[in-house]
Amino acid sequence: MENRAMNESPWQRVLRRDPNAPFLYSVRTTGVYCRPDCPSRRPREANVDFHADAAAAEAAGFRPCRRCRPNEPTLRERQGGVVTKACRAIEEAPEAPPALAELAGAAGMSKFHFLRTFKAIAGMTPKAYALAHRAARVRRNLPSAKNVTEAVYASGFGSSSRFYEDAAATLGMKPATFRAHGRGARIRVVVTECTLGTVLVAATEKGLCAVAFGDDGHELTRQLRERFNAATFAPSDPKFDALVAGVVAQIDDPAGRRDLPLDIRGTAFQERVWQALRDIAPGTTQTYGEVAARVGMPRGARAVARACATNELAVVVPCHRVVAANGSLAGYRWGLERKRNLLARERKV
Repeated sequence: MENRAMNESPWQRVLRRDPNAPFLYSVRTTGVYCRPDCPSRRPREANVDFHADAAAAEAAGFRPCRRCRPNEPTLRERQGGVVTKACRAIEEAPEAPPALAELAGAAGMSKFHFLRTFKAIAGMTPKAYALAHRAARVRRNLPSAKNVTEAVYASGFGSSSRFYEDAAATLGMKPATFRAHGRGARIRVVVTECTLGTVLVAATEKGLCAVAFGDDGHELTRQLRERFNAATFAPSDPKFDALVAGVVAQIDDPAGRRDLPLDIRGTAFQERVWQALRDIAPGTTQTYGEVAARVGMPRGARAVARACATNELAVVVPCHRVVAANGSLAGYRWGLERKRNLLARERKV
């Protein structure tokens, strides 16, 4: 779809009512401006002008259409605001996340409508989002805590028994095993710049153990050191420099296939998902449900979404090629704009 849009003129996108077209159009004979997907009857092309946004259209003397309301947020934008607010409520809950009925009531929706909207925007249910957020808190707290119990309470669990009930889903392994991550490992790490911004690349003697995008190299390094708190960090060497160059080349040309050594650490299910992601052809996408079916769990779309969210090897394990059931980009831990950019690069090739 993105390739098609790139090859079309603005008028062609108006004719097919493209909801993703990044412009508005105005009609000189009516003095009105509209969204490209406005349901109104299409005008003659000779009477149409194009504008970057509502401010530009109104500066040119046009007034907004009463049907598509181009000067107001789109339905998708309004839904995104609702989901963002719900995510904040889940994140700020002291222990148990708000119930579905409470979240739906705050959004002014029925439970069914809210759940469907949340899944379409976030790519997972509120419960799955709460689990993923709690997993992130536990992962942050475990390496630096004096013991597991301290990390449990710091992460918002009201009791250690509740934590151990969810430990497998939260961490993918026993807490003691997680705390020992990196013990005996020798890790080389570098933070550099690429066409998608700042990127951290880290590798053990076995292979790549982290590829992460961010805006702050120091923060990326801090997170890596917390994750591998028991490891020894070593300086770069020619072999590692060549590996970093391969990663940057993969980012710049994600459609190319490179045989990069990996040191993947996860549960058996996570590793099955990550391997399935590597099997998705460049320039194509699959839904969470399709990936779930491929790994033998036809009803495991949510589990696949969690495995994608815990992928530590951006681009190398291409979780950016997984989309929501309705075709939307859903989530991406390193930012939707990077995901959109990567897919666009692959589809050009």
